[in-house]
Amino acid sequence: MSVADIRQRYGKFELLEADMAATPTEQFTRWFSQALEAAVPEPNAMTLATLGPDLHPSARIVLLKGFDEHGFVFYTNYQSRKGQELAAHPRASLLFFWQALERQVRIEGRIEKTSAEESDDYFRSRPLESRIGAWVSPQSQPITRDALEARKQELTESLGDDPARPPHWGGYRVIPHYVEFWQGRPSRLHDRVAYRLQDDATWVMQRLAP
Repeated sequence: MSVADIRQRYGKFELLEADMAATPTEQFTRWFSQALEAAVPEPNAMTLATLGPDLHPSARIVLLKGFDEHGFVFYTNYQSRKGQELAAHPRASLLFFWQALERQVRIEGRIEKTSAEESDDYFRSRPLESRIGAWVSPQSQPITRDALEARKQELTESLGDDPARPPHWGGYRVIPHYVEFWQGRPSRLHDRVAYRLQDDATWVMQRLAP
């Protein structure tokens, strides 16, 4: 079979404007809950796309760690490639793909860092090895495996059982101005319903051609 012959037939659900919530946060909450109920693998995994200082786009998978009407939160090393790109261009796009439900969610918005208190609270909730790992890894910098393991051993001994959050590590919040919900449908006539923020206050819903 050639790559061009790989196809997926869609048709499990439909997406009608009459059934949509008034805001994208409410609609995302519904869909995320359904993804949890359907036991979708890693439903909080999302593609994060950023723009570098050279205007070259880059993307990677990160994990959603919180969301509400204020935005969508993830955590990372501020000195990583993504952190440097977000510092240069504080805009980002997120993409969720829940294959089992034949659904995608696209989110576009501006970026802000979470407060130190919010980052501290989340950091303390992480497993100890993950907290130590945040200190160990000079993310996105060249390193050998031996050097990484040596840093892990050294810092595991020196940091103890309750390491504080590194100053170079914390959260980002994507504050959306555009959220699109995509539902796979037969004959590639998919449902696409988008919410756009107008005047920084009102969400306007619109169906888009597939």
